[in-house]
Amino acid sequence: MELSILNTEGKKTAKSVKLNKEIFEIEPNDHAIYLDVKQHLANKRQGTHKAKQRAEINRTTKKLKRQKGTGGARAGSMKSPLFRGGGRVFGPEPRDYTFKLNKKVKQLARKSALTYKAKDNCITVLEDVKFEKPQTKQYISMLTNLKLDDKKTLLVVGDINKNAFLSARNLSAAKVVAAKDINTYDILNADNVLLCESSIKQIETILS
Repeated sequence: MELSILNTEGKKTAKSVKLNKEIFEIEPNDHAIYLDVKQHLANKRQGTHKAKQRAEINRTTKKLKRQKGTGGARAGSMKSPLFRGGGRVFGPEPRDYTFKLNKKVKQLARKSALTYKAKDNCITVLEDVKFEKPQTKQYISMLTNLKLDDKKTLLVVGDINKNAFLSARNLSAAKVVAAKDINTYDILNADNVLLCESSIKQIETILS
């Protein structure tokens, strides 16, 4: 697949780039995508949820009533889950949700996600974006020129571009990542993927 390289004004330049078939035109594997997205979301979970069980509740253990003759069940402590303010039965405990996923499965998932975007013509190749200073207005202007201001976008830069990152940080529908940090979830979550010219070689190196 060969794509023209656009500038930040949305106009075609004299240059074009040929995308690697082994990355952008493979047979997609939906199960690999599912596993990679599942791991990504699981790894983001804090896992700090906690509810007190009856052993951790600070309430009286004085016997509330006589054991027999009341017509009701026995009750020996206000810590019981049956009473208001008592302990929680099988409540959540702090835990680690992360799990391991093989490197080749993650590579296959990213290739599959990029293939889907390429099939849907949702990949745009840009000249390397340069921001002299963080400016959200300039970033919005670039998206408007590309007719993508009403869509979710993922801008993939070659190297960490702090000014580009800061310019897009306040936009809920825009995200900037370095090529080495690209992941399946971000690719699929975006309506359109913007690849900077220098990022393509790095993506091919990482995924080949």
